[in-house]
Amino acid sequence: MRLPNDLQLAVLIDADNIPYANIKGMLDEISKMGIPTIKRIYGDWTKPTVAGWKPALLEHAITPIQQYSYTTGKNATDSAMIIDAMDILHDNKVDGFCLVSSDSDFTRLATRLRESGKVVIGLGEKKTPKPFIVACDKFIYIEILGIPTPVKSKTGTNKPDEPKGDIEPINQKFINLIKASIEDIADDQGWAFLAEVGALIIKKRPDFDPRNYGFSKLTPLIKSLHKDIEVDEREVEKTRIKHIYVRIKS
Repeated sequence: MRLPNDLQLAVLIDADNIPYANIKGMLDEISKMGIPTIKRIYGDWTKPTVAGWKPALLEHAITPIQQYSYTTGKNATDSAMIIDAMDILHDNKVDGFCLVSSDSDFTRLATRLRESGKVVIGLGEKKTPKPFIVACDKFIYIEILGIPTPVKSKTGTNKPDEPKGDIEPINQKFINLIKASIEDIADDQGWAFLAEVGALIIKKRPDFDPRNYGFSKLTPLIKSLHKDIEVDEREVEKTRIKHIYVRIKS
């Protein structure tokens, strides 16, 4: 998946399903992937449950969209957000959408936007239902935003910080996913370009992010799996750039 940092993005936030304390981290994360040209947040602003959002709206120049709850038990906020997304889609002034919610009701919207050739990035809590996650090109858990970068162990190998409740363990299923992805694109000698491996893993698992496992980047995560994966850092001639290749240890 290609996510150049000059993508024009529409950021649509479901105030009913996202805690306001995460707003700065979310917008910083979105800025890494593109330019948020449209920033809107949807909710019933007459309710005290969304009052905490109001200072953040001014600070980050987010436009609040008022949506009254006409009927008990019906989520009018979702409908307003979906209608706006389709209007923005047909205006064709953005390259992609950031849907900020933990609600599975946006699954069909994400699918429809991707069918129209738009990049769809989801942000939500780890409670987000799987159908919405896999409907996005990439999904980021807001719990990992702001987690400190890894430290070096006494042996010099990369390891995550002290275990936290939001960090997932590296199990055999995850290692098998990495191995399978390496095999899918490896050359005749078994080597695969790590950047391409990472992109393929995201296609298979849109919620993949090294920070889920306590690492800030993919490279230190892969290096921590030295028992299973071999790493080769190749210098690019006349530059300081290094290309990293990986292959499965026999």
